[in-house]
Amino acid sequence: MKTQRIEWMTITRWLLLAGLVPALLHAQDTAAASAADGAGDVSLGQLWAQGGWAMYPLALFSMAAFGLIVFNAMAIREKALLRPDVTAQLAETLGRGDVASARTMCEEEPCLVANITAAGLARVKAGAYDVEAVEKAMEEAAVEEIAGPFGVISYLSILATLAPMVGMLGTVSGMIKAFRNIALGGMGKPELLADNISEALITTAVGLVVGIPAMFAFFFFKSRYARLTSRLARICGDLHHTLTHAMRTKGGGA
Repeated sequence: MKTQRIEWMTITRWLLLAGLVPALLHAQDTAAASAADGAGDVSLGQLWAQGGWAMYPLALFSMAAFGLIVFNAMAIREKALLRPDVTAQLAETLGRGDVASARTMCEEEPCLVANITAAGLARVKAGAYDVEAVEKAMEEAAVEEIAGPFGVISYLSILATLAPMVGMLGTVSGMIKAFRNIALGGMGKPELLADNISEALITTAVGLVVGIPAMFAFFFFKSRYARLTSRLARICGDLHHTLTHAMRTKGGGA
């Protein structure tokens, strides 16, 4: 639908914007790596290098999580989802029994309330108003419309699960390399094992750093969305009642 295409375009913009932040930080740390070596400090650039291959998917997960958090913070709001201004206009129009104007309004102002109401208005026929058919259409549309934004929220749960798993995979990879170096005679040379042990510890830490905020954000936006969808059900029920009352007053149905 039109609303879903707009949402995916917005998500893409936020993900591209989020990708600039880690890239700039990585470039800055790489430029300062030589100075950090002289002072004995460890920069983010050095941690990146020590983390090994697992840092690349973890960086992608962090960019995706950042973009999704920003997008959901802007999208999962009453003003963006329920559109109180559109709801008030629809209630007024439906109260007059003006189905044609209500349909036009739903097409011009797509949102959850408008899309669900439009599905019910699509089953309103001239001279015959079937209460059950309209109500059924709105219920079917509500299931479809509610699933859309929640699908975007659920991606945070996927990232929160995958990031620690990839971090653990990097840990296993680093430990395998460490034991292999021990087998090759590196037991008496700790410096040969330092990079492998660093890789094992760093990837686990980074995976948790990405996963914990993503999981917190998932439950936060999930709870907020649940409250908004509960209110959505009441709003759509009121609009259906308003339309039914107006149509019965006009003698358009039982």
